[in-house]
Amino acid sequence: MPASSSKSASSSVLRDLPVLLVAVVWGSSFLAVQRVAEPRTAVAMLVLRFGLVLPLLGVAAWRALRRLSRTEWLGGATLGLVLSGIFLLETYGAVHTSATNAGLIISLTMVLTPLGESALGRTAPSRAFLAAAGLAVLGVALLTGDGGLRPPALGDLLVLGAAVVRSGYVLATARTRAVRNTDALALTWVQLATATAVFGVVSLAVGPAPWTVAVSYGPAQWAWLLHLSLFCTLFAFFVQMWAVRATSPSRVSLLLGTEPLWAAVFGITLAGNRMGPLALLGGALVLVATEWGRRTAPNPLPATSEGDGEGAPDPVATNPEPTPV
Repeated sequence: MPASSSKSASSSVLRDLPVLLVAVVWGSSFLAVQRVAEPRTAVAMLVLRFGLVLPLLGVAAWRALRRLSRTEWLGGATLGLVLSGIFLLETYGAVHTSATNAGLIISLTMVLTPLGESALGRTAPSRAFLAAAGLAVLGVALLTGDGGLRPPALGDLLVLGAAVVRSGYVLATARTRAVRNTDALALTWVQLATATAVFGVVSLAVGPAPWTVAVSYGPAQWAWLLHLSLFCTLFAFFVQMWAVRATSPSRVSLLLGTEPLWAAVFGITLAGNRMGPLALLGGALVLVATEWGRRTAPNPLPATSEGDGEGAPDPVATNPEPTPV
């Protein structure tokens, strides 16, 4: 192999590794949530998680924040309200179901978003994409029913709701003119600050206060919380910003699309999630269907559909945590 080709391949691997690491940490986030939260402390945990990262992100975004117009602040805050709903559904869902189920179900966003885009654009998706969507539904039915005919658990339904709202959030972000040209870093800070404010208000009526929860945490829980704040949020955001400029959008999307696979790995190996044969088949169908759906999804609509998903370009929007961030 020529030296230039070897260097090119090596460079490509080095560019891919950070993005793949983002998918890995996102996949671990469902297990991390289960380690630091329970139903009565979920909202307080969210306040702590984003309260830790906001000052750091704010320092980096300070100059851009000062340049935001009133319209951009309002647009970002509106999207932040939607984002808070996603995190609440996702977090409560994660503590009521397995980490494996949560990671696989949330991946349906990659199928739901193109369906929503087709509906808004009044264009029919391809038969291949519809087949992928149907396969995903079948996979979720087998997965959440644990291979039987049982109805989905509460947590499964909450995470499914988060996937639906996530899709709406991506579509709304892409069509919100007020933030179309807004600095990505500043927009992300406004959204996360708004969501954190919502969590703070909700925590007054639900469960213990955030500082009470913080004091109750031991070293292991603080380690998981810092993992959620620094790696699943701050690190992931900056890698995405760098990656979409350093490599191709399709490559970023493909790598981030491995998130549900890592969620299943962490759920089975660390959380001890057990799945019957049909549930395992369901999980495999979800993975196959979301990747098939990604490859056969309708092309984005011109002009009005272009924009920033959580302040990031399209490949990030197709698989947001909003963890993302």
